[in-house]
Amino acid sequence: MRRYRYVVCDVFTDRPLEGNQLAVFTDARELPEELLQPLAREMNFSETVFVYPAAGEGHARIRIFTPAVEVPFAGHPTLGTAFVLGGPMQLPEIRLETGAGVVPVQLEREGPHIIFGWMSQPLPTVEPYADDAALLAALGVERSELPVEVYDNGLVHVYVCLASPDDVAALKPDLNRLAELSGMLGANCFAGSGTHWKTRMFAPAGGVPEDPATGSAAGPLLVHLVRHGLVPPGEEIEISQGAEIGRPSKLYARVEGTPEAIERVDVGGSAVIVARGEFRL
Repeated sequence: MRRYRYVVCDVFTDRPLEGNQLAVFTDARELPEELLQPLAREMNFSETVFVYPAAGEGHARIRIFTPAVEVPFAGHPTLGTAFVLGGPMQLPEIRLETGAGVVPVQLEREGPHIIFGWMSQPLPTVEPYADDAALLAALGVERSELPVEVYDNGLVHVYVCLASPDDVAALKPDLNRLAELSGMLGANCFAGSGTHWKTRMFAPAGGVPEDPATGSAAGPLLVHLVRHGLVPPGEEIEISQGAEIGRPSKLYARVEGTPEAIERVDVGGSAVIVARGEFRL
């Protein structure tokens, strides 16, 4: 019988039992490949991370699994893992090797305690979403206030802008119909103004009916807002998510460049470690 240790942290919050849950298996070297997806399904969080020694220029290599699939990159697993590994390493920056490349995470501390992190995300590609009528029907909305576009930064997200945050809160999508749509992992519905925005993300095809906090979608969301002139480059925004499923979260994003040429995308937030355990298999 072998023991496989893990840490649970709540990401994009500074309060335990809020934010997005994450399990981090801090040493996955002896974990058999065929156990990775079943362990992620057993944890049943939006994502579970398995940590390996670095293969290149990073401090560690990570693999990320939803309950249904492995993904090359995701935001809250990257930030949460940085908090878990960065504490004992005492580094101002930790570089994590993901399937979408090396993601650096700048860590801010008060004394020995990490209180905030900023990750520099892969720059997303963007194109129109071809099946927007079917998407709007599955979401139960009549129209989007901005063009419906799909962004890919390692995960594929499509964005629908609603008229108000109350409209976002009132959504009751048909998850079965959403799961059948192609060309995306997450359907993101958002509204707001200025520096404050509200979003909800649905990814039933990935085994996540609704996500409490989606770091991989926060950066492209701000890129979307900058490209369409709703937020100027360089302005930091706050994104609220997760309240409708009892996991309120706060994400922060900032973008450098111009609406026509985005040069850098940073997403930040806090995290708290809430549990440690082990599987005996």
